[in-house]
Amino acid sequence: MRIKEFIRPLGVAEIPDFCDFEVAGISSNSKRVRKNFVFVAVKGAREDGARFINEAIGRGAKLIIVHESSASAACLGTKIPFIKVKDTRTCIAKLAAQFYGNPSLNMKVAGVTGTNGKTTITYLIESLLSAAGFVPGVIGTINYRFCNKEIPSTNTTPGPVELQSMLSTMLKAGVDYTVMEVSSHALDQDRTLAVDFNSAIFTNLTQDHLDYHKTLKSYFECKAKLFQNLSSQAFAVLNNDDPCGLRLAKMTKAEVITYGIRNSADITARNIRFDCSHTEFELHTPSGSIDLKSRLIGRHNVYNLLASAAWGYKEGLGLEAIKSGLENFYNVPGRLEKVSMGRNYSVFVDYAHTEKE
Repeated sequence: MRIKEFIRPLGVAEIPDFCDFEVAGISSNSKRVRKNFVFVAVKGAREDGARFINEAIGRGAKLIIVHESSASAACLGTKIPFIKVKDTRTCIAKLAAQFYGNPSLNMKVAGVTGTNGKTTITYLIESLLSAAGFVPGVIGTINYRFCNKEIPSTNTTPGPVELQSMLSTMLKAGVDYTVMEVSSHALDQDRTLAVDFNSAIFTNLTQDHLDYHKTLKSYFECKAKLFQNLSSQAFAVLNNDDPCGLRLAKMTKAEVITYGIRNSADITARNIRFDCSHTEFELHTPSGSIDLKSRLIGRHNVYNLLASAAWGYKEGLGLEAIKSGLENFYNVPGRLEKVSMGRNYSVFVDYAHTEKE
């Protein structure tokens, strides 16, 4: 891709012909820069990427993009052209999507956000999609996986360049639906800004990650960005038992479908029965009800099952595919995972997981 086409999403004036070159890559990490790369000096809360411009140039950067407040000092004396922007995070998100051909426009993408349940729901939706005959891809805390391939996860939600690269790789492999965990850190840092989500799921909101967000209000506002950015052609799956779910319903242009146990919702669970090996309940939808028996246990997993069922229902998968996908799913590694000991007691692995956002 030539540089003039590459920078089109920024809406900047044409750069001089002598600056034209074939873009080999984009990075905000100076150590990953190679010949003919574009280096985006991301200005963060703690560090300004402008400090690493000289290293990026030394490694082969042919164009530097900097925050307008650090542009003059950072690039003074260099012979490499630079572009000033108001928001380097927005910039790198848009340019990464441009470089990789905007892969999310050629597949469906579902985002899952909330304090709890993101990982389990991505696994459940993956099972639903497989049961319905789709080729799913998953991006999340435990790993990134598609077409029998598993790639170790570095963050719950990758950085914008890594994210667009992964979506592009999945698309080329034949994935037609990607489900991804969307962390509050990622939303705050605009990592998913250039992803075209056709649906989003909200689980719940509790007082977590306040070391980063400082206040519950700020935490909620980050989560809300995912739903505020949905188009009117998309749909949102919201927890009707969480007050934040009710607030999100008023903040999104997308069509809303709700789930819950306590309050009236579109998708509900009735006659819930628990034991140490499975959970049973009646799944009620606007189109009818089915009996569901899942190997997931605990009330929190009823919510995860309902969220996934609501998503599958709105996506039009059909009740039989929903039943098959949910009942055939066994467990998420490390999430109330039953370990067979050959004894007359049960052992579970369930670690309090604070993900790398």
